[in-house]
Amino acid sequence: MSHEYLPGRRNPRREGAGWVAPLTGSAKGGAVKSTTTGSPGGEAVREGPDTFKRTALLALGALGIVYGDIGTSPLYALRECFTGPHGIAPTPENVLGVLSLIFWTLLIIVSVKYLIFVMRADNRGEGGILALMALAMQRQRGQSAPVARPVLITLGIFGAALLYGDGLITPAITVLSAVEGLSVATPVFEPFVVPITLAILTVLFLVQRHGTARIGSLFGPVMCVWFFTLAALGVKELVHNPAVLGALSPVHGVMLLVHNGWHGFLVLGGVFLVVTGCEALYADMGHFGWKPIRWAWFGVVLPSLMLNYLGQGALLLRDASAARNPFYLLAPSWMLYPLVALSAVAGIIASQALISGAFSLTRQAMQLGYSPRMEVVHTSAEEMGQIYLPGINWALLVGVFTLVLTFRSSSALASAYGIAVSTTMVITSIMAYIVARERWGVSRALAIPVAGLFLTVELALFSANAMKLADGGWFPLLLALMIFTLMTTWKRGRAILAAKLRASSIPLKELVGSFGDHPPLRVPGTAIFMTGNAEGTPPALLHNLKHNKVLHEQVVLLTILSEDVPHVPPAERVVVEPLEQGFVRVVATYGFMENPSIPDVLKRCREKGLQFQLMGTSFFLGRETLIPTKRPGMAVWREALFAWMSRNARSATAYFRIPPNRVVELGSQVEL
Repeated sequence: MSHEYLPGRRNPRREGAGWVAPLTGSAKGGAVKSTTTGSPGGEAVREGPDTFKRTALLALGALGIVYGDIGTSPLYALRECFTGPHGIAPTPENVLGVLSLIFWTLLIIVSVKYLIFVMRADNRGEGGILALMALAMQRQRGQSAPVARPVLITLGIFGAALLYGDGLITPAITVLSAVEGLSVATPVFEPFVVPITLAILTVLFLVQRHGTARIGSLFGPVMCVWFFTLAALGVKELVHNPAVLGALSPVHGVMLLVHNGWHGFLVLGGVFLVVTGCEALYADMGHFGWKPIRWAWFGVVLPSLMLNYLGQGALLLRDASAARNPFYLLAPSWMLYPLVALSAVAGIIASQALISGAFSLTRQAMQLGYSPRMEVVHTSAEEMGQIYLPGINWALLVGVFTLVLTFRSSSALASAYGIAVSTTMVITSIMAYIVARERWGVSRALAIPVAGLFLTVELALFSANAMKLADGGWFPLLLALMIFTLMTTWKRGRAILAAKLRASSIPLKELVGSFGDHPPLRVPGTAIFMTGNAEGTPPALLHNLKHNKVLHEQVVLLTILSEDVPHVPPAERVVVEPLEQGFVRVVATYGFMENPSIPDVLKRCREKGLQFQLMGTSFFLGRETLIPTKRPGMAVWREALFAWMSRNARSATAYFRIPPNRVVELGSQVEL
């Protein structure tokens, strides 16, 4: 997901030229993005010289923004391989085999797939599942096979819906895993683990409305301390048993799968937990560029994670009973309580990334037409990307509370974790293949083996995670199906409604021609009619003529469109087209990472010569009452769902920031 507490205005970059093109040059993501302050909380990102200092500072920011989720996986990943529902006995052979699978999974999925290949598929500098879908759709518009477009839409929207499940489980499992360290210190804390977890999560969601600008600058340094601690704990145990380094050989992983058969295959569900959160690497590319993210991974994150996993493995070789919680048992007794505190902070940072990602994903869905309008609060006057969605925030809080109170332990939650992320990874690989073939022109001889390698590994991990369905894996899939239904219902419903309104509309030329020798009375001022149809006559204009029998001296027909690109250059945002008899058509275009704003549109209209006085301007909006019917279109229950969503959507006045004292709403009934 794209995490929105540090972006500002992104700098558009040209898409990569192919999966095997040289990894240098600004056209391939080589130009480093920087902030004017040189810190993660700085101003809008821009292209800058490829300096070591700037890249290092951005890499530090990436530690907190990008790697929070994957960086907290040592809290529970290895433990679940040996004590989870499908865990295996912590024998020396199994320990080495699991460590081998962990290393090669991190190498193939994160290092090779995401950091080398997928991050090259940027949509004008932006990444993430919806940006990738939009990028693939741009190429598909001219294709002869019409089935490709609906398939891409279905994959992209379902992948986005799956990420909401990840956004719910991550705060619950990371904070719960951290607090469970108290019960390792002493059983006295056992009854208080869940209440303490709920208290921390409550505070986390309550502070969202204040934004993360102030604490965001601390994320990188705190996670730097966290990764240093992971490495130090691993090295402490590793020096006593360096033989565990032999686990880096793939032979041990293969032997584990061969000797344990079906049980060995099921343990892949636990191994997969080490890569949950790697979608953030791609989603956050717009914040940092690929170079700082790669620096952070290869320079800090990957070595720290592997040292800690190897240290946990060395501990298990020495004491198999440590499998109950090998992460906390790595620490000396005097360090246990500080480690719990540090783990809780790291868990909060990981949770913050997913929460902010849910805000960003919802805004993208609104702009692309897959979600009704919701309240979007900008928490920073400088950073356009720092947003807060109250409705999504409280829905996440209720969902996270439900998860914690239902599962009550991180081990139980781990059974629900993974299936949503693994499904999204498979979808990403498929879409990346389409982009490579259709947009970059990569040959099948090259694209199929590369995508085949990723899909082979990911489908194996997905299949192992699918065994968790009965143990809780059904939850994120059910949630994703519900969100997918809502998103597709809204998109389809809006298309049906637009078709109905177009059918009842008439061309503007025909309307003006009907005035003849008896034009309607013209009154002073400007009337702005908002319409989704950039060609016809707005229904509100027809209603106004029918009931009030007047027209303003200047009539502006305003249409706001959303493109499948992240940002539209300000100079290209507004097109003003003068028409006859005082009519003017204005089309404003925004990207899916931008918020439409009527004040912004009016400012740019003035710059293009459209003159008006705001106090003499009225905005006319149509408000449709939707009536479900059995006519062809959607099932009646979906029409009723769409009508309910429409009633509860945020008003156009508030969403587009129209001056409320200048708005006139004209209602009508529409049968779906």
